[in-house]
Amino acid sequence: MSVTEFFANLPFRPDAFQELAAEAIETGASVVVAAPTGSGKTLVAEVAVHLALARGRRAFYTTPIKALSNQKFADFRTSYGEERVGLLTGDNSINGNAPIVVMTTEVLRNMIYSDPESLDYLDTVILDEVHYLQDRFRGAVWEEVIIHAPSHIQLVCLSATVSNADEFTDWVRSRRGPTKLVIEETRPVPLESLYAVKDRFSDEGLVIEPMLVRRKGRTEPNPDIVRLLARKRSRRRYATPRRGEVVAALAGRDMLPAIYFIFSRAGCEDAAERLMEGGIGLTTSEERSLIRQHAEQRTAHLDDQDLAVLGYDRWIALLQSGIAAHHAGLVPAFKETVEDLFLRGLIRVVFATETLALGINMPAKTVVLENLSRFTGETHEVLRPGDYTQLTGRAGRRGIDTQGYGVVLYSRFIEFDRVAGIASAGSHALRSSFRPTYNMAANLVANYPQVQAEKLLNASYGQYQRRRSVASLRRTLEPKEQRLGELEKESQCERGDVEEYLQLLRAVDGAGLRKVAGNFIRTLQPGQVLEIPGGKRSGRYVVVKQWRGADPPRVVLISEKGTVAQFRSGDFSPGTARLGVLSLPKPYQPRDPGFQQTVVTALRSFRSTRTDPMQPAGADPVTDHPVADCPDRSTHIKAARLIERSRREVQRLRHQLALEGGGLVEEFHAILDLLGEWGYVDGWGLTPAGEQLRFIYNELDLLVTESVSLGVFDNLDAAETAALASCFVYEPRAEQMDHQLPTPGLEERWSSVVDCGNSLNQAERTRHLPETRQPHPGFSALAFAWAHGEDLDSLLDDDDLAAGDFVRTCRQLLDLLRQLRDAEPTLRRQVSDAIRMLDRGVVAAGGLS
Repeated sequence: MSVTEFFANLPFRPDAFQELAAEAIETGASVVVAAPTGSGKTLVAEVAVHLALARGRRAFYTTPIKALSNQKFADFRTSYGEERVGLLTGDNSINGNAPIVVMTTEVLRNMIYSDPESLDYLDTVILDEVHYLQDRFRGAVWEEVIIHAPSHIQLVCLSATVSNADEFTDWVRSRRGPTKLVIEETRPVPLESLYAVKDRFSDEGLVIEPMLVRRKGRTEPNPDIVRLLARKRSRRRYATPRRGEVVAALAGRDMLPAIYFIFSRAGCEDAAERLMEGGIGLTTSEERSLIRQHAEQRTAHLDDQDLAVLGYDRWIALLQSGIAAHHAGLVPAFKETVEDLFLRGLIRVVFATETLALGINMPAKTVVLENLSRFTGETHEVLRPGDYTQLTGRAGRRGIDTQGYGVVLYSRFIEFDRVAGIASAGSHALRSSFRPTYNMAANLVANYPQVQAEKLLNASYGQYQRRRSVASLRRTLEPKEQRLGELEKESQCERGDVEEYLQLLRAVDGAGLRKVAGNFIRTLQPGQVLEIPGGKRSGRYVVVKQWRGADPPRVVLISEKGTVAQFRSGDFSPGTARLGVLSLPKPYQPRDPGFQQTVVTALRSFRSTRTDPMQPAGADPVTDHPVADCPDRSTHIKAARLIERSRREVQRLRHQLALEGGGLVEEFHAILDLLGEWGYVDGWGLTPAGEQLRFIYNELDLLVTESVSLGVFDNLDAAETAALASCFVYEPRAEQMDHQLPTPGLEERWSSVVDCGNSLNQAERTRHLPETRQPHPGFSALAFAWAHGEDLDSLLDDDDLAAGDFVRTCRQLLDLLRQLRDAEPTLRRQVSDAIRMLDRGVVAAGGLS
């Protein structure tokens, strides 16, 4: 069947860009399609699959995430039948020899390196979300596929709109031969960008106006909003609208369903809860019944005990209200239920983090951006134009809406002109994140002569762009060096060594701290002012309520920001102290907003006259340290904590800048030099250890392989194997105190891993190579306990890890364990046992969803 016949069988007429791309694919050329989200790029992929099958050959469809692979797998099975479609994601291997196989991009990369013969009958590879190659952690995989895929394979690259699509296509053409660029800039449903601001002096209250206007053929910021915000006393007059106000306004204007982006998991959960508690009615009784029915079907594979731990009843209540949260902390079954219900029109508002913007099919009528600034883990960054385009790409449902809306909320921290500039720019340039890794180097040595390997590296998109990046790096480094100097000054204390004091705080045993904190809570009285110097809840608070006799002890505090929250022993960090007492307003009404505001105002002007630290009985090196009594202690500690990250960032940038003077080939030779010294290569050949390295596809690939060579996994039982291996996959989302390994024997082996990591970093610094991230033991106790059969409730009760994070980390751990099982025969039995013991319950369900 030709392309013309394929399109003739469709119930709709394809767009011009779809026809243009299909014609190019039919000629055998590779194709790059750059088009807005929701414009119909998937139809181009379906044409490519159809043509591959018509030629009697195979087609692979690759995606950046497993959830998207699962979704595409289901779609293709509906179209082509179960027998003709397979799925390979690392978690799942279903019908892998089928004519159509959906997979994550890493799986295809691994096949190219380890089993290229399996690609002999492969006709076409669709690289969905190919703009993901700019991701600094995983993006290099897309370039590896484009560079190393056998030359007979046709590539169909599907990308969001980027400003340098022609440059990217030129590079693909240089690697793959004839390549057609197809650009579609028109959205299938027009987007109107709106700006929402709360006007305290207006009867209207919430103002929602177009952000941009057309004048004399140009797009510019709406002058009405510019004049509005320029009025006197604007900081007192204007505020960010409350979430409930925004949703109510959207409902009143028939602008639902909406995706409401909040760049915080806790913010998403809080917003959903508060909206439900506010009593907004978004669903009918019939819809509530359907929602429960679908949710029960979607979660039927989870047992009752796990559902209870996951807060199932509260989650169902939210869904039945037409409200949901969506973020990476949810288990897959919950996320996919939300996606399904939203797609069916039963959920009207989803509060989501930006992870929702990647590929998942969830079109809405309106997208709300609460803030254009997001926290990256180390600093706050303003969204780039392409990020705005990607997030608002979900606004406007094709065939349903005639208009989509992107609503940005007022923030006094980002000028309106800047917001309008981001919204009007449309897209940003695609930037490569490619650089050689130890695993890549081993596979290049194994698969190519040296001259060809070096030629491949020189021909990478990364090398092409790398020559231009030196000036940009220098501009980035300068303010970070300046900030580091400021932090070093702020961390200095005339009373003592702040760094030493910080280490003492971190050395406090977690269980002991909870006991001390529990006793401390029992002594608290309303009106007492507290200072928590570190952790997620650092800051100054006043006690407004104490539960007498509660077990575990708990207390209600109000922060300087006006947040009212319940605290338990796990919320207090070492060094927490009483600073004095505030007189609370009378009458005593802690739930009254006026009472709370009066307390907050008094707290902000409070000046400490004494310090009464939380401490155990007897001598304590933390509280006896001279810095403990410093009135500026909180400032010193905060600066000292930030210095560690700041130094790492400055050091990383300096190393990167040193590398840019050379190129990827020079970096590759530095890697080979290190691998030669460590016994992984011998000339242009691999040693047995190098062969093992080829099959470890982990961010810490060389450290994992070297740890295996050193024998740190030898003679461990299955649970210990899981615990130690988890250190190579786990990354804490925020600073964590040091964790102990679950057994004394593992502590000794962990020390060997740390020593090995330090030696590797030293070898990398000598060669000006990027330093390998240090492993982290923060998940080891959880992995050990889960492997021993502990239930989810007991594991997550005293841990900050969300259930979704637990499942995802276990799935990553299983992936690494499978690599170890296949790469090192001597560990096969204990690793296989570890896999069996980990892959159960909610973790196994996470792999199947």
